[in-house]
Amino acid sequence: MAWVLIVIAGLLEVGWSIGMKFTEGFSRFWPSVFTGAGIVASMVLLSYAAKTLPIGTAYGVWVGIGAAGAAVVGMLVLGEPATAARIFFIVLLIVAIVGLKATSGH
Repeated sequence: MAWVLIVIAGLLEVGWSIGMKFTEGFSRFWPSVFTGAGIVASMVLLSYAAKTLPIGTAYGVWVGIGAAGAAVVGMLVLGEPATAARIFFIVLLIVAIVGLKATSGH
């Protein structure tokens, strides 16, 4: 169950990190509300997952999902550059996430 929570928390991190782009420095009300709610929900799920997972693994996977996901969404939705180097490093993040899962002992 902890792995499900950490994946959901990571996906929420993707949502709130992209949401920050739309808050315009937290000056727009509804985007700011949704972004803040995503931050809180993501942190709560991370904390529940960390009850049973090693914190280094839980946090690393959470950050990795968020970073890779935000980069992919940025390229696909926000028109950010999709260079070979960026894609290579996103793949490395995914490999690191899988490696952390594989070596966590859970």
